[in-house]
Amino acid sequence: MYAEYRLRLPAGYDQSAFVDFHGRDRQSVAERIASGRVGKGFVWRGRPALMEWFFTAHQARVRLALDGAGEIAPAKLKAELKRLSRHALGLDQPVQTFNAAWCSHPKLGPLIARRPGLCIPQTLTPFEAIAWAIIGQQISVTAATAIRRRLILACEVKHSSGLWCFPAPAHLLQADTEALMAAGLSRGKWRALVALAQWFEAGQLPEVRTSESESLEALGECLLALPGVGPWTVNYALLRGFGWLDASLHGDVAVRRNLARLLGRDDISQADTERWLRAFTPWRALVAAHLWAMST
Repeated sequence: MYAEYRLRLPAGYDQSAFVDFHGRDRQSVAERIASGRVGKGFVWRGRPALMEWFFTAHQARVRLALDGAGEIAPAKLKAELKRLSRHALGLDQPVQTFNAAWCSHPKLGPLIARRPGLCIPQTLTPFEAIAWAIIGQQISVTAATAIRRRLILACEVKHSSGLWCFPAPAHLLQADTEALMAAGLSRGKWRALVALAQWFEAGQLPEVRTSESESLEALGECLLALPGVGPWTVNYALLRGFGWLDASLHGDVAVRRNLARLLGRDDISQADTERWLRAFTPWRALVAAHLWAMST
């Protein structure tokens, strides 16, 4: 089953951030990157799905290919494709408002001028965002990407295109425990992922609307009850899964490293990073995105 949608990209939209986000795994088991094209395998309504973005200078053609039986009304499918594609690209983020507020800042302003169309790419499902944040705790991106790849393969959800899919909570709970542990998860991370999947399946997480900070805060408090989950994990999960642009990523190694570089310092503590970012509330995550971009 297919659906297709075309959307016009804002002037200056920075495609490279989106491509880089989906190109972390060079083995490309669940994502496929080619010139002007990004494909991603995921689970939608319990079925293997492939989302593809075909970029030109000013627009993106987005296509959803859904495996399995059962029809969905074309209008409903297209509406969901539109919502998902805009969410994934970060197109609903008020980037121009942020740029106007901080373009004259002596340190941040030059970063904004270099990449004024920078949005923060989003995962297609909240479960993937939170799971990725748990996997990535206190290890390098390279190590986290390798564990994520092996976890995807252990859950054995494959789209007809050949791409594997990031699993839904039910698939993770059905996967072989030894295979999941062999993916490289610590026992604490494995316990947190299983508890998270159980919460999703039981409907025990609070309903979240991305425009409502109170519901995001409630979800954050809930996630902190997971084994071994701390503030960085919660902030990163809410950023990538729900577009929370005030997530404070002062504990992120790359944010701290590049902030020290921006300020002309050899090093900077988490506490000092938190204080520096606090001045940019409610845009702290967009500031972090520009700090990340200094590495590319």
